[in-house]
Amino acid sequence: MASLPCSKPYFALFQRLKKFPPLGSLALFSTTRFILNDDIQTQGIILPSEPTLSNQHDQETTTSTVAEEEPDIRLPRSVQAIYLRPLRRQAEYGVPCCDLQLRSYSVRNLEFFADFALRAAYYLFLPASGPVPLPRITERWTVPRSNFAHKKSQENFERITLRRLIQIKDGHPETIQAWLAFLNKHAYHGVGMKANVWEYEKLGVGKTMDVNLQNLKQVVEPKWAHFGRKKNLETSEKVMEMLSRENFKNAADGNAPFSD
Repeated sequence: MASLPCSKPYFALFQRLKKFPPLGSLALFSTTRFILNDDIQTQGIILPSEPTLSNQHDQETTTSTVAEEEPDIRLPRSVQAIYLRPLRRQAEYGVPCCDLQLRSYSVRNLEFFADFALRAAYYLFLPASGPVPLPRITERWTVPRSNFAHKKSQENFERITLRRLIQIKDGHPETIQAWLAFLNKHAYHGVGMKANVWEYEKLGVGKTMDVNLQNLKQVVEPKWAHFGRKKNLETSEKVMEMLSRENFKNAADGNAPFSD
């Protein structure tokens, strides 16, 4: 294939560059630089000047002054604690008082609420440990998509329940009840709770239980008296008195249902 006559000088130039790469590249760079300078001078194009040492020093001084003028704003401790792990209190005796089990189908919601429960326990002075990952609960169902001839077309469903355990030790029963009530009030969507609470009493608790039972009866009996029939003589006498009144007889055309 014959080449164009205008391509011969370029082809010769590339061959020369292959043989002498350093000198050819320098010559090509110098010629192109010279041509560009001539074009710029003829067209009147103004190029940006290269930065000098004095300009760089001025820029550094301006950035340093701006950085010094900006105030050093420090976040409150309560806000900084959000970006850190929740604080914990050490148990002195190690007596378990409450086991809180959290369940959810979403890991994100479960971890968020577990972190919230640990922070609430710290500010209520409750030594808490956890959250401990518990084994998952996996449930599967197979449902036919259709009936009769299409019974073999079935669909499988799976549900995985994630669990975390938080244990409270050396806690006062009233404080634990307040902690559980606080978590129940600010419950997070998609997270279920189940708590096992233990209470400890002194020796001879049977005597105190008998006294508490008597006090409970005195409180409950007046309330139970409002339910059911009152099978006593006073109730029947009041009913007979109401039926034997004159206005009741006049309303019944002088015929009382009960008469002596």
